[in-house]
Order: sequence, then C-alpha cells, then structure tokens
Amino acid sequence: MNRTALIYHPDYLLYDTGPHHPESAVRLKAIIGRLEETGLIKQLMVCSPDPPRPDLADWIARVHRPGYQDQLQRLSPEKGLVRIDADTVVSPGSYRAALLAVEGTLAAADGIVSGRFTNAFCAVRPPGHHAESNRAMGFCLFNNIAVAARYLQVRHHVSRVMIIDWDVHHGNGTQHIFEEDPAVFYFSVHQFPLYPGTGRADEHGRGAGEGYTLNCPLSPGQGDDEYISVFEKSLRPAVDAFRPDFILVSAGFDAHQADPLANMRVTEAGFGEMTRRVQDWARSYCHGRVLSCLEGGYNLEALARSVERHLTDLLEDVGA
Repeated sequence: MNRTALIYHPDYLLYDTGPHHPESAVRLKAIIGRLEETGLIKQLMVCSPDPPRPDLADWIARVHRPGYQDQLQRLSPEKGLVRIDADTVVSPGSYRAALLAVEGTLAAADGIVSGRFTNAFCAVRPPGHHAESNRAMGFCLFNNIAVAARYLQVRHHVSRVMIIDWDVHHGNGTQHIFEEDPAVFYFSVHQFPLYPGTGRADEHGRGAGEGYTLNCPLSPGQGDDEYISVFEKSLRPAVDAFRPDFILVSAGFDAHQADPLANMRVTEAGFGEMTRRVQDWARSYCHGRVLSCLEGGYNLEALARSVERHLTDLLEDVGA
C-alpha cells in the first residue's frame, strides 16, 4: 500500500543544546504531540531508524571531508556542552542524534525507492542544510539532505536529484557541496539579507554545475502569495527543464509569520500550497517520490501546525 512515512527516533531528543537555545528537543516534542493530538500520526507509517547501518560513516564521508566525523565525535563531551561557534553546540547525545538523523534520511530514501512507501517526512534533529563539507554551523552537524542526495545517486543510481529548500535561511552547506554537480539541482527561496549571508541570485553553480543552482532571495515581509509566485514563475520552469528522478525537500518552517528568527509572513496554508506543487511535479517526473527533511522552525505552535499541514498534503497525494 502506498503510504506516507514519518521518520522519528526518541534519541533525537537527547541532543541537548542548552537553555534558551531555539533548536531544542521541544521542537520535536511539539510536532509529535500535535500529530498525536489530531490523530494524524495513526495515518502515517512511523519508522524509527536504529541502529545506524555499518557503512553509515562511508556515506557521510561522500559529503563531508575526511576527519570531519572524528572531529565531531571528539568534540562531543561526556557531560556538559561544548560550543563550536556562537550558534552551534555539541552535547553528550549530539553525535548519536546526528548519526541517527542521517540514518533516518537514508532509511526514508530506501523505503521510497523500494516502494514500501511513496513519500516521507523525516522529523530529525539536528538539522543539516548549513553544515559544510568540513564545518558545523547554524545548528547543523551533518548535512542530512546532502548525504541522502549522494546516497540516492550512488546506492540507488538515481540520475537527477532535485533539492528544494524553503527554509527561511539559505542552505549554504547544501549549495556548496553540489555547486559543481550537474546531476543535483539545488533551489532555495529564502529571506535576504539574513544568516548565513549567502544565496544571492547570481549564485548559480560553478564549472559543470553552472546553471544547476537557483536562488530566489526575498526581502523581509513576504508571504504566501510571493512564495507561490516564486514557485510558479522560477521553480516550475527549472523543474520542467531538469526533469528530476527524485525530489528532496529541506523543509524548514521558519518562514512562518510567527517565527522569532526571521521576518517572513508565510502561513500553514502557504506551506501546504508549496507541498502540493512539489507533489504535482513529483507525480509528473518521478512517480511521486518525495523525501522531506526537517530543518528550521522555532515557534512551537507554528512549527507543529505547519508540519501537520505538510503531512496532511503528503497523505492526500498517496490517497491514504
């Protein structure tokens, strides 16, 4: 039966970022609590990826530079917190959570390719799209979506992977990892200027990857109409030209009008409209194969309701 999968593991909650940090375990608690409260979770195929596959380090190493994993593991303390930069910390549970976040995305990819389910949402933490090949930053340790893209290319021989990033912050790590790869198309719509300062419209790939990066920076205050306009006028032609075999979504919900870390005006309905358009393109080109992975979203109520809307639309697409 075609189903929508929810990838989740309770050990994602063990990653402690300290008091008052916006990227905390309460984000996932709010999401799961909302799905249980509404009963939506009963309609999902809930999968808990564990243990990490024996060759997980090899797959991570296809995206992150040699020694990077060992460095993160060494930095993870036995107690307390270690700050990597002003925004990013590691704790005793961070390395295991980060490994399971990557494992979750790969398990979702396997499930979709095998036909066990049609699409999936990975409720993982830490998030990933700011993580560079050799640098943790912006709350991110491993670049989950990037490892999944490379895994699809190599393990499942997917020829053309499209990454759609609607997090309010530009996914600098994902862009840089694939900016010379013509087989991975990276699209981002984001507030600009804003952290991390990348994602200008004139950043469109390098070398063989020239033209396979599309950035649509938006000024603060833009909402549903402006986002859907970008999807229709900029992203749709790119999708039609690229004809992806698989679509990955960096699903950040911090462009929501209630989010404290940005200044956009997207609503739950807006995220639903973006989801439906992605689903339309996936049906046209890749048999509905969509894997979305949680990135940002820091107002708990807005995050929970936005994820609920995203999953509701994923479910409707597969007829659940």
